[in-house]
Amino acid sequence: MLKPIPFIDLASQRDRLRSGIDRRIAAIFDSCAFIMGPDVRELEERLCSFSGVAHTLSCSSGTDALALPLMAWGIGPGDAVFVPSFTFAATAEVVAWLGATPVFIDVHEDTFNMDPASLQAAIGEVEREGKLRPRAVIAVDLFGQIADYPAIKPICEKHHLKLISDAAQGFGSTLDGKMANAWADVVTTSFYPAKPLGCYGDGGAIQTDDAELAKVMESLRVHGGGTDRYDNVRIGMNGRMDTIQAAVLLEKLTVFPEEIELRQAVADRYASGLGDVVKTQRVIGGAQSTWAQYTVTLSSQRDAFMTAMKGKGVPTVIYYGKPLHRQTAYSAFPRSGGTLPVCDRLSEIVVSLPMYPYLDNETQDYIIQSVRQSLDEIHARA
Repeated sequence: MLKPIPFIDLASQRDRLRSGIDRRIAAIFDSCAFIMGPDVRELEERLCSFSGVAHTLSCSSGTDALALPLMAWGIGPGDAVFVPSFTFAATAEVVAWLGATPVFIDVHEDTFNMDPASLQAAIGEVEREGKLRPRAVIAVDLFGQIADYPAIKPICEKHHLKLISDAAQGFGSTLDGKMANAWADVVTTSFYPAKPLGCYGDGGAIQTDDAELAKVMESLRVHGGGTDRYDNVRIGMNGRMDTIQAAVLLEKLTVFPEEIELRQAVADRYASGLGDVVKTQRVIGGAQSTWAQYTVTLSSQRDAFMTAMKGKGVPTVIYYGKPLHRQTAYSAFPRSGGTLPVCDRLSEIVVSLPMYPYLDNETQDYIIQSVRQSLDEIHARA
């Protein structure tokens, strides 16, 4: 009898790293440096080394990480920021926070990432209408796979747009050995616990090679401060990272490269065991995904499939059951071509299976067997 199967297993990693994490947290308790302590600066330096970027700013969440560069660029009312609709709300939320307009873009059906053709069409529509100023693109590295930046970057350059990589799920993903910072002006990430590199609360980071931009974002991160703490030179936010979260991330970063390899091994076994019965996410040539989720598409009867899997003790999750342009708060914002058929279709047919680096072969074999049996049961009833 298999033990209960988690959708994401944080406990195995916790047990592996517990002694190092406990040691770091005890030192923070002794020093009482709970906010922006030495571990925060160490983490920022280590993340710079990991990604090969000049500047990393830690912050309080992945959402604030997205907001800070937009604020630094002065994006606001009358500006258009182009974002995929098949993603989490934070990607568009930060645009609306600032009074700017998110313009929703369709995605590729096989990779789930932004479709450059849909992006180009949307930019043209906005330019022809003349009511908004195109300012930036936020591409999402969905489910762990780096977006098609070699195709997206020239579009941004042609139209003089800033490019943000929302790497909340895909931090550490590469294309031809390069991380997203090789193309993007800014890379942002979330350290929410369920992410491939996650802390034990909320946290995020922004990476850039632009020294002046980093300086402005550093000011905005702490209330817009200048050289004098009582002379705030900008309207900022309280976006600091807790030192304890930095300590957790420092320990997790020591095993992160290995865990990316372990996640790939799990993905490979899923592809081998399921590729003939479900459509798996396509990874573009030369890309290394971090496999934040393992998401497949079904031909039909998703609800029945999930019910059958639950009956076998296997959890499944839908990302994203309603694309952003269909959600109440975002339904009035413009969308490329007026309709996003791929986002709409994916929302009805995708489902994600358990994925984590410590998924053992026996448990994964059971999950694969359960998928195949569930589909056979559904087909037999049809």
